Amino acid sequence: MFDEVSPRYDLINDVLSVGNSRLWRVAMTKALQPRKGMRILDLAAGTGTASAAIAKHGAHVTAADFSEGMLAEGRIRQAGNDLIDFVWADATQLPFEDDSFDAATISFGLRNVEGPERALAEMFRVVKPGGRVVICEFSRPTSSLMRGPYTAYSRAVLPRIAGLINKSAAEAYRYLNESIEAWPAQDRLAAMLREVGFERVAYRNLTGGIVALHRGFVPREPVEIPTAEPAAKTPARAKSTSKPKVAASKPKAAARTKSPAEPKTAPAKPAPKRTDAPSEEEA
Repeated sequence: MFDEVSPRYDLINDVLSVGNSRLWRVAMTKALQPRKGMRILDLAAGTGTASAAIAKHGAHVTAADFSEGMLAEGRIRQAGNDLIDFVWADATQLPFEDDSFDAATISFGLRNVEGPERALAEMFRVVKPGGRVVICEFSRPTSSLMRGPYTAYSRAVLPRIAGLINKSAAEAYRYLNESIEAWPAQDRLAAMLREVGFERVAYRNLTGGIVALHRGFVPREPVEIPTAEPAAKTPARAKSTSKPKVAASKPKAAARTKSPAEPKTAPAKPAPKRTDAPSEEEA
């Protein structure tokens, strides 16, 4: 589905969001705080539009996606940008060693993952202690006055406009609306981040809650692994076409070691004692 719409994907998003997609990208980049020399994972990167915005700050970006069509389009558009590497990856089994990145982000892609909790656990695993994860995703409008018109637009108008731009896009954008309506509200996504182990979790609404920006940090202090409930880290399987090292899992410090468990489970670091609550503070 995404392979078919990849050539005009960014144009469709600009038109359907009435230009707001650019503002959301700026907000995501600001929340991520990329700096020169950082290694950042852009998961579900698509054609690399967000990756390019991050790379402008001097960070090296690994643009990972499940769609070969999106990656192919991204390599064309970002040709010559040495700060971006495009990699095929399954979000639930990332082909990177533990603590490989200074930060990670995913924009409008977590909804599409079968098992989003596993994708969050994988981002938690590959980001260094003290690093942040930023999620930019469609959510629930907070105002009832906005909710009705927005739902009508998403169900009826959005697929038709998308189909006019790209005939293959109509079905993709009908799926978009269905996935948005099934997606957890802002507070629930914040709770999912805490359950994985992120601390200092916060979110803020953009465009009246049509989009929400969530942020969480990997704890700096080692997380003790309870002996009664051992976690597991399994090698990831993925097809990579770029520079990052592929999955041979790197052992961590003693306090963060994992015990063997069922293969192909989503590794996760146990959450520290909850000390924060979801908020709409600056993500």
